[in-house]
Amino acid sequence: MRSLLPVTQGTADREWTLDELADAYAYPAGHDGWLRANMVSSLDGAAHHDGRSQPISGPTDMRVFGTLRALADAVVVGAGTVRAEGYRPARAREAFADRRAAAGQGPAPAIAVVSTSLDLDFSLPLYTEPLVPTLVVTGSDAPADRVQAAEAAGVEVVVAGDGKDVDLARAVRELAALGHRRLLTEGGPSLLGQFVSAGVLDELCLTISPTLTAGDAQRIAGGPRRAVPERFTLVSLLEEAGFLYTRYRRT
Repeated sequence: MRSLLPVTQGTADREWTLDELADAYAYPAGHDGWLRANMVSSLDGAAHHDGRSQPISGPTDMRVFGTLRALADAVVVGAGTVRAEGYRPARAREAFADRRAAAGQGPAPAIAVVSTSLDLDFSLPLYTEPLVPTLVVTGSDAPADRVQAAEAAGVEVVVAGDGKDVDLARAVRELAALGHRRLLTEGGPSLLGQFVSAGVLDELCLTISPTLTAGDAQRIAGGPRRAVPERFTLVSLLEEAGFLYTRYRRT
């Protein structure tokens, strides 16, 4: 891996350590809540292939994926992505244990599932076997029986919206109030699009994969468009084996 921005010395033609990756992707200090997204896209704009991101990913992309998770307090993900990708609880990783302890974090990030209906299988390991309790983020009118089922499974229910819908700006505030200030969303595209529309995305870590897929796969963000495009600034660019690892922050 080599750094193209910022330009540095001695970073080409070798594998970066996890500590180097963690330093490169550290959250900014002094914020009340920071929402970062991590997505991968093919050269022709596909966010997945046959419904999954793995076919357009690669080994280093997965190392970056794991590093971003290890830095986060909570990983925010849509219910559809949880089902499609077979989400399991985040695991503790010894390589990041000291860093997380120094930051006052638990052994692993919590998974926060955004769902209006709570039509989720609470018998799955994501809900029954996490190191830290899984959260579901929903609206005040979520079905009472599903709320009870979630709580019976040990899931923490976070209400972030009046009525059926989830107010994603409020969701960020509610999660921060629970101590989850370093947030990471892995999508999917529908949820990321809603975060973009709500104007609460602070940073995008986008891997550009050297693949072409054609087909009709969704791009990385969908949903309601913004009236005026929001400008982001490129703050770092890494490259390895044709993959570009970009990081943009709100201007």
